[in-house]
Amino acid sequence: MGKRDKKIIKGTGSKPRLAVYRSNNHIYAQVIDDSCSKTMLSCSTLDVQIKIKCQKTANKIASKMVGEIIGTKLLEKDIQEIIFDRGKRPYHGRIKELAEGARFVGVKF
Repeated sequence: MGKRDKKIIKGTGSKPRLAVYRSNNHIYAQVIDDSCSKTMLSCSTLDVQIKIKCQKTANKIASKMVGEIIGTKLLEKDIQEIIFDRGKRPYHGRIKELAEGARFVGVKF
């Protein structure tokens, strides 16, 4: 692991964790309640809503759409605040666009 210890990010029922995974072709987002180990919501570029609107799934436009969809699903469940978990990836590019899409809808980090 190296010289630094890994910071453990945990979400609760009132403030769940938004875990983001980025592959070469797709981006995936899950909202997880770590207190009861349940996935509350999920969205990815594999969803039909996004595939219809975007020709390519490995770009910033598709990532922003995933953020907006996951944000609207969160607001429908009355969840206003989340903890953003980007894994080991840096906060730029497609991961940043997903976060900006969720913030655009009204979710607070």
